[in-house]
Amino acid sequence: MNELEHPLKRTQISEKDIFIKLLTSPREAFKFINDYKFEKYLYVLLFLAGMVRTFDRASTKNMGDNYSIWTIIAICVIFGGLFGWITYYIYSALVSWTGDWMNGKGDTQSILRVFAYAFFPSIFILILLIPQIAIYGNELFKSNNDLYSLASTQSYILYFILFIEFALGIWSFVLCVIGISEVQQLSIGKSILNLLLPAILFVFIILVLVLLFQVIE
Repeated sequence: MNELEHPLKRTQISEKDIFIKLLTSPREAFKFINDYKFEKYLYVLLFLAGMVRTFDRASTKNMGDNYSIWTIIAICVIFGGLFGWITYYIYSALVSWTGDWMNGKGDTQSILRVFAYAFFPSIFILILLIPQIAIYGNELFKSNNDLYSLASTQSYILYFILFIEFALGIWSFVLCVIGISEVQQLSIGKSILNLLLPAILFVFIILVLVLLFQVIE
């Protein structure tokens, strides 16, 4: 028996109001998306989410040490946008697989839809990248940058932007949990576990392989 019961009547939402509903009534929005297999904007949102993820990796991998700012932008837009969605598709398949252990109802495509619409705050993160690149340039992506020792006004701007990006990341995570709960028909607690299980399994497999190699040696 499903842990969450829903009325038989399908939710009716205007296409133009879907993002407003994600803000004001996210469960209702995800029910609409799931019931009607709503995929308008799906690939645009995945494209943007892929860009955000690649910009983040460019920063953590210190790509600015080896590439110009325009090269980094081109890589993140072209490769991140075009191929970044593959990661989300694989993760959706894993969430669907681990969700089966908890009697989850969602398939890979339905979970991919959840991620696409849950990541729509990515649009705002990309907008925030514009002033960061304009102010700090390639320093954003370098290993030895002086961003935190800049003049006080510039430092305040950076901290403020980073705080907003953190809040947007939390917002996306909350939307993911609600969306998975709706699609998988699981409780909030099990939905969080469902999102974490693929990462836990990945770490577990890596640890097992490391131990095996140590035993063999």
